[in-house]
Amino acid sequence: MNYKDLGLKCGLEIHQQLEGKKLFCNCPTTIRDDEPDFIIQRKLRAAAGEEGEVDIAAQQEQRKGKTFSYQGYYDTTCLVESDCEPPHEINPEASMAALQLCKIVDAEVFPVLQVMRKTIIDGSNTSGFQRTALVARNGSIKTSAGEVGITNISLEEDSCKIVSENYEEKVYSLDRLGIPLIEIGTAPDITSPEQCQEAAKKIGMLLRSIPNVKRGLGTIRQDVNVSIKGGTRIEIKGVQDLRQLPLLVELEVKRQEELLKMKDELKKVTLPTFHAVEVSSLFVHSAANVIKNTLAKKRVVLAIKLPGFAGYIGREVQPGRRLGTEFSDWAKVRTGVGGIFHSDELPRYGITESEVTAVKTKLGCAAHDAFVLVADLEKKARLALQAVHDRAQQTLKGVPAEVRKANADGTTAYLRPIPGAARMYPETDVPLIKPDLSKIELPELLEEKITRYQLKFGLSKDLAEFAAKSELVHLFEELVEKYPAIKPAFIAETLISVPLDIKRQFHHDPEKLTEDNFRDVFKYLAQGKIHKDIVLDVLIDMITDTFDLKRYAALGTEEIHKELMKIVAENKGAPFSALMGLAMKRLAGKASGQFISEQLHKILEKGH
Repeated sequence: MNYKDLGLKCGLEIHQQLEGKKLFCNCPTTIRDDEPDFIIQRKLRAAAGEEGEVDIAAQQEQRKGKTFSYQGYYDTTCLVESDCEPPHEINPEASMAALQLCKIVDAEVFPVLQVMRKTIIDGSNTSGFQRTALVARNGSIKTSAGEVGITNISLEEDSCKIVSENYEEKVYSLDRLGIPLIEIGTAPDITSPEQCQEAAKKIGMLLRSIPNVKRGLGTIRQDVNVSIKGGTRIEIKGVQDLRQLPLLVELEVKRQEELLKMKDELKKVTLPTFHAVEVSSLFVHSAANVIKNTLAKKRVVLAIKLPGFAGYIGREVQPGRRLGTEFSDWAKVRTGVGGIFHSDELPRYGITESEVTAVKTKLGCAAHDAFVLVADLEKKARLALQAVHDRAQQTLKGVPAEVRKANADGTTAYLRPIPGAARMYPETDVPLIKPDLSKIELPELLEEKITRYQLKFGLSKDLAEFAAKSELVHLFEELVEKYPAIKPAFIAETLISVPLDIKRQFHHDPEKLTEDNFRDVFKYLAQGKIHKDIVLDVLIDMITDTFDLKRYAALGTEEIHKELMKIVAENKGAPFSALMGLAMKRLAGKASGQFISEQLHKILEKGH
């Protein structure tokens, strides 16, 4: 695919969580999974912004009429998260981290920082808006395909964590709300899927150079903006795996190409004013389960005609996704219906050829016309078909500007309209901030740290990278300095690789290990109380709360020699391998395997 000829423009929005306290209160940034202490409930009301306009995306959400429930904890959430108390002053450590990034990418920091309110349309914030402050602009990073501009660096609060959702209610947890986020937006300078991935990786490396960034799954999120010549900007949300980025860009380009082809082919088509027709009577004896169950509940089947759309609704725009899938997405998101039926896929799902013919006759469909059916409550079905009609109108115009969510297979699905400028207005409860760049020190870059670990500690490139990116990087530095007699590579392996082995091979949860557990292990090693060969066993015992140092207490040379003499005497004539097996079984954890092997060889060589 020639992306240059297609006019591909691509940009990134990357959000990185920070450790410590929340952005506008003193609550910890701890993520909870236990039962909540309380629940509060809210409804969404779309309000006009500073210029008297109501955001289009907020209006769409309000129409759903959902109840939003928020789970909270007395010890890790407060009145700020519940929107019962004004925000406190901005977290100075968070603003320091944002300014460090500004220095790293050579961005222009604004002399005064104004916190803004950004309307939130999905209930993921109790207040109905997200607080965000623009910190800097006009930075840049280098990639192998050229420079990529950094248009903005912002500091904002994270949203609530989704717990569950149905048609009537959306349940969130307050523990994530308010965690500081650094947001980095790039210019649309990225011109290929591969450069998109490289730029995201580069920014991620720079972010991880900042000391107080969170590490681990879910702490960094990438959104990608994609457009081609004749198309429009599409924002793809929620990309967590960098390996997925090239495919996401590639398939979005394919989708826009197909939609632009349809626009050209349908340029003579004009859709009439929206008009839904009830066709329930045509399905009184239908074998289609969805329709049969709907009519049994005294609900209806409605239909609309789409002139000129025959053959297009079933046309593929991405692998496994058709124009009809996009129609269905709009209907589902806007109204919560289970789905739609369209003529390009019928007869199917129990709907017969004669029923299809009957619908076409009632709607007055010609050979080139299509139709769409929805079976549900009348009001809900009518709104769903209105959404389909709106999406069909957009098909005649080309590519609708929208926010889409990333699917696991690299395709995307409709999420919501692109929010407008009307959703931004000043935050009056947080004072202005005048940043002092003279106090900002540049951190050691992650690439520099990796190189230092290789040169100073003798780590392999892979192990150095894992150690530098690890959540326990500070603990690695601490232990290497405290115990110079223990090889740094062994410390790194114990902190990074051993927990993975515990999870994969022994099915224990390494998340239960604390930093103090690791500190104790290396203290015992340094004191000669345990051998490094049994570190894995010790850590498993710590996880299961069965650790007893006496069980692993190392034996002296004389005691080991006596035990080995007994084993040899009890098993005269046995080969070395058999004796070694018996010795390791009896002396497990009491001495290293290497030491036991050496002592056993000496005994056998002397013949006693």
